[in-house]
Amino acid sequence: MNITEKILARASGKTRVVPDDIVFANVDKAMIHDVSGPGVIKVFDKLKKEGIQVDKLWDPSKIWVAEDHFVPSAEKISAENIVKLSKFTKQYGIEKHFKYGMGQYGICHTLSHEEALVLPGEVYVGGDSHTNTSGALGTFACGLGHTDVAYVLLYGKIWFKVPETLYFKLNGKLPQNVMAKDYILKIIGDIGTDGAAYAAMQFGGTGISEMSVESRLTLTNMTTEAGAKNGIIEPDQKVFDYLAQRGAKNYSPIHGDRDAEFAKIYEYEASDLEPLVAKPYSPENIAPVRDVSGVDLDKSYIGSCTGAKYEDLEAAARILKSRKVKIRTEVVPAAISIYKKAMENGLISIFLDAGVTVGPPTCGACCGAHMGVLAKDEVCISTTNRNFPGRMGHIESKTYLASPLVAAASAITGKITDPRDL
Repeated sequence: MNITEKILARASGKTRVVPDDIVFANVDKAMIHDVSGPGVIKVFDKLKKEGIQVDKLWDPSKIWVAEDHFVPSAEKISAENIVKLSKFTKQYGIEKHFKYGMGQYGICHTLSHEEALVLPGEVYVGGDSHTNTSGALGTFACGLGHTDVAYVLLYGKIWFKVPETLYFKLNGKLPQNVMAKDYILKIIGDIGTDGAAYAAMQFGGTGISEMSVESRLTLTNMTTEAGAKNGIIEPDQKVFDYLAQRGAKNYSPIHGDRDAEFAKIYEYEASDLEPLVAKPYSPENIAPVRDVSGVDLDKSYIGSCTGAKYEDLEAAARILKSRKVKIRTEVVPAAISIYKKAMENGLISIFLDAGVTVGPPTCGACCGAHMGVLAKDEVCISTTNRNFPGRMGHIESKTYLASPLVAAASAITGKITDPRDL
């Protein structure tokens, strides 16, 4: 069995599973945020009216809550949702509630690894489609809808159909100025946004071993854009060291068998990769940056769970140092811990000196909610993960997806720019 199959087998008390098996699996961790949380609360209210007991949760210590999508509150409904979350966590004794503006907080998919909330070998579900991100730690991680999340919170279990697994092998180390974002865009361009529908996307090879944990997180995050059930990478010493630095211990990692089978294997040479963008209006609409260089921009956005980890900010700062931006540019660290590290190491000063606006951790602009939405006909280059019509604002705006290096280089010129050409 491969790693996804072995995790689901262990979680469901089986010695073996194969693709298309239906399993009833124990869940190790669950997450809701300020968008999915109120939806789950509505399900609880409905169940209560139907006479179903919802007075206690399966295990409050294994559930955590993030305030990230509509913070700081943009209007009354957002503010009320935050109040609903606070009442919910207090009522049910959920102590891991990362409140906006109070100590550590940030984007839910960033907190999952920054705070070592999710560990290798676990089954982790969240009320958000990019829950897949945590698969970079060797976890089976996937997003669920409100009703399924409500069931997990009450009973600690949920059913899954065991997905088939697509294996993406990367040979060699990524060239300078090429990032994990370029690799995952290349993959999505090749297989399409439905190319991994309800499949697991597993990454491996020497190129993955060479990558940092934060780079790997970019890959698994964007498996959602290929329709995948989950993205996953076998855990190695880099993962164990990363988690140890965050105080994690007492977990049981799982590795696939040597003779594990995959539905299909895709092989890439790192030396063949180059900086890419995904043109409007799909992550699969890729092109080399040099093929679209010169496209005029109104904004550069360096943020989100995909593109605002510390490593991403560090890459952007290397480009922005001692330069000035020519367009509206926003850097939004994905968590306060990352913001503080960037401040301590001088990155925030580099951004401010370059004319960049630095904002608090939020999903606001990425999901087109607030804190920097796009107007009609505006064009943005962004380190986010989606660019369908209206994703970052007006339905007639345009977003080009790119790596932090490309987004920073483009901010300097005001046009889409390959960092190799600066």
